[in-house]
Amino acid sequence: MSHRIATPAPVVVDPRAGDVTAPRPEPRRRDYAGIGLWIALVLTTLLWALPFAIMFLTSVKSNADISATDPWALPTSWAWSNYAEAFEVGKLGTTGLNSLVISLIKVPLGLFFAAAAAYAIARLRFRFHRLLLAVIAVGSMVPIQIALGPLFNTMLELGALDSLPGLMLPYLAFGIPYAVFVLYGFFRAIPDELEESARIDGASTFRIFIQIILPLAKPALAALFILDFVGTWNEYAMATTLLRSQDNWTVPLAVQSFSTQHGTDYGPLNAFIIMSAVPVLIVYLMFQRYFVQGALAGAVKG
Repeated sequence: MSHRIATPAPVVVDPRAGDVTAPRPEPRRRDYAGIGLWIALVLTTLLWALPFAIMFLTSVKSNADISATDPWALPTSWAWSNYAEAFEVGKLGTTGLNSLVISLIKVPLGLFFAAAAAYAIARLRFRFHRLLLAVIAVGSMVPIQIALGPLFNTMLELGALDSLPGLMLPYLAFGIPYAVFVLYGFFRAIPDELEESARIDGASTFRIFIQIILPLAKPALAALFILDFVGTWNEYAMATTLLRSQDNWTVPLAVQSFSTQHGTDYGPLNAFIIMSAVPVLIVYLMFQRYFVQGALAGAVKG
């Protein structure tokens, strides 16, 4: 039995139809705005990274290398001993521990108080809540410098001068108003239906705040944690006013003292500055994914 292979029928092209060609894709338009943003991002990164790179190179050079070579030149011998010398001479272990204790106690405590106050103003209905918010907002605008004199006298009368708890109290007082103002906008954007359904199920106000509101506020709290931690770690004015003994000094006071006594030892000085910034960098890297989202939280009411 033979099998015949079917041949395709010839394609007849009508000469009157002309050539049929596929439409050409439109040329892609260049996104000049995006290109400009990338250029700005690269320039900003370089502006931030170049001083840090010079600081790092200086921190691992000897004084002879610093005075004899170009700032961008690699050291002839890497002087990692500058870090050990700066850590020991500047007593970074003691001052760093003081700053860490203050920051890890003050920042979470202040955020909890601020969140509770913001929740009460934003979600609980009572008279003059907007007036109270305005008073708190004004409190966040008061410069620290004008309060240093009265603050010193108050801490002296309370017997809290030259102590870490005595420094935490004004830190809380000046840090809470700003956090309240930010969290108020975030809490106002939370739908009322969430609370209503929880109250129908028998949840109390405190339980709603702990189990519903705070978990929803994680992005805003993370952003505030970064800002508050950095501000507390780097605060100098109140620390130098209220602290006297070197055992109670914080990192900014240690940096100022080290730069005064060892200002010509550029290697150890730069090493000391880099080590003092490491905890802030670690905290930022831990919470950076929430930072942008939390910084914009509450800007638009959903």
